Amino acid sequence: MSRTEKQKMLAGELYDAGDPELQADQSACRAWLVRYNATLGEPPAVRRVLLRERLAAVGSGATVRPPFHCDYGYNIRLGDGVFLNFNCVILDVVEVAIGDRTQIGPGVQILAADHPRDEDTRRTMLEFGRPVRIGADVWIGGGALILPGITIGDGALIGAGSVVTRDVPAGARAYGNPARVR
Repeated sequence: MSRTEKQKMLAGELYDAGDPELQADQSACRAWLVRYNATLGEPPAVRRVLLRERLAAVGSGATVRPPFHCDYGYNIRLGDGVFLNFNCVILDVVEVAIGDRTQIGPGVQILAADHPRDEDTRRTMLEFGRPVRIGADVWIGGGALILPGITIGDGALIGAGSVVTRDVPAGARAYGNPARVR
């Protein structure tokens, strides 16, 4: 039995992002984002109700300040007390998990979407995803960029503007472009 493009996407395999089912999912997410991003003046509790409509998991006390941007929403898991500041972008073609009490500054991009490195494969317009896992009690400074497949351990600190190209161990401090553990 052949797998759907959505099944391939969720499994981290090459898939066609132009597939009608995936396009419908993105369209539904865009409509949800319009509603969500219109709640800027609303209390966090009101926004949490909307977050629970779309995201895979929303822990107690999680806060996502609009505007917020994502591809699908249903692959995002937020732990208790997570805080995402303004203009966070999450490309969630596969799971993006953010642990309890993690704080993410404004303008941070978390990218689980990836593309083939080989130009012949890239010409097929297929893409794939690699999960991003961010532990508990992590702080990510404004404007940081977290690349596909990255794991950031509990208690780590990522400096503002850093480009995280490699895993960051628990308790480490990483900053720069590319981010290096210091």
